[in-house]
Amino acid sequence: MMKPLCQKGLDKDEFSALIKQVHEIGKTVILPAAADVDSEARFPKEGIDALKEAKLLSAYVPADLGGMELNITQLAKVCEILGQYCGSTAMVYAMHQVLVACLVHHSLGDGYFRRYLKELVEEQRLIASATTEVGISGDLRSSICAVNVEGDRFTLNKQAPVISYGEDADDLMVTCRRSEDASAGDQLHVLLKKGDFELEHTFSWDTMGFRGTCSDGYNITSSGHVQQIFPEPFSEILSEAMHPSAHILWGSLWIGIATDAVNKARSYVRSAARKNPEGAQVSSLRLAEVATTLQEMRHNMYVSVKNYQEILEAGDSAAISNFGFAIQINNLKLSCSELMVDIVGRSLLICGLSGYRNDSEYSLSRHIRDSYGAALMVNNDRIRGHNATMLTVHREG
Repeated sequence: MMKPLCQKGLDKDEFSALIKQVHEIGKTVILPAAADVDSEARFPKEGIDALKEAKLLSAYVPADLGGMELNITQLAKVCEILGQYCGSTAMVYAMHQVLVACLVHHSLGDGYFRRYLKELVEEQRLIASATTEVGISGDLRSSICAVNVEGDRFTLNKQAPVISYGEDADDLMVTCRRSEDASAGDQLHVLLKKGDFELEHTFSWDTMGFRGTCSDGYNITSSGHVQQIFPEPFSEILSEAMHPSAHILWGSLWIGIATDAVNKARSYVRSAARKNPEGAQVSSLRLAEVATTLQEMRHNMYVSVKNYQEILEAGDSAAISNFGFAIQINNLKLSCSELMVDIVGRSLLICGLSGYRNDSEYSLSRHIRDSYGAALMVNNDRIRGHNATMLTVHREG
């Protein structure tokens, strides 16, 4: 059950200093490696190591456990900035933070998980997620595999078609049925620490975009102590922490990608205007139009993250379980993923061939390929289907 969580966040000056630090990491470490991360479809080790060095993997962990205790609005801003430099690095960071949010909101009352969060702070452990499963068609609310408990030990085996950065993660968080007799929707969340599990590679990740997330498929074989099983059912963890934080943090990094595309378009228009003041008028008008769309994307995020932060501070489980909030968060994901494609595409038209080339300072190749992946991460058609079902019984107002 959700409890009030008043993450105070950093004060204005402290957060401003942190943002400058994130930009510096982006400029000096993440961006120089971004093209190679993309072309080689490799894990963005340089960027993640730099974020570990800055203790940013524990940014959302409460201060009494050693973390920065950013609030969700501040964490979203960090993801947005990272998205301006490398979509894959930002996505790895965001997916990790979604799992940290699950821990923070649903395990602080448990001694084992409090100790684990302290370890995460001290060691900057990177967590990956195994929620999807072969045979369930991407439905996070269903599992085929089950945890088997004997005494104080468990075993858990799962066929996961996607585990982003699985081989580079320290730990995994895995969904499963409560027992062999449980229904598909009676799920638990289990933390597997390095040494608890083995991964057998089954599927490779060779995609258009977000190539550096290394989202290969694996068969997981694991065992551990029962204290590694979350005390609350996964249905609560999903609705109260994973679902809203994922769409907020993903959407934020997509805003970052869109922002960088518009910034490249702006730089191109300025350069063209210096060379030919008369000829840049059409591009200037297009820039004004795409800037309006980017503002719309930001506003959608501002409204949703403000609402979620207020719910967290109040510990308002009723608001979380309300179909209206779920629809709002779903719509945020839909709008951000689709507006990003629109914004990057229009920025490409402004930059023209300079944006189309891979060897240009205005190149938008990586941006446009990443942008088309957003609608496929928890497929937009599936989300619209959930919204359609909820809207038949939900009444606005």
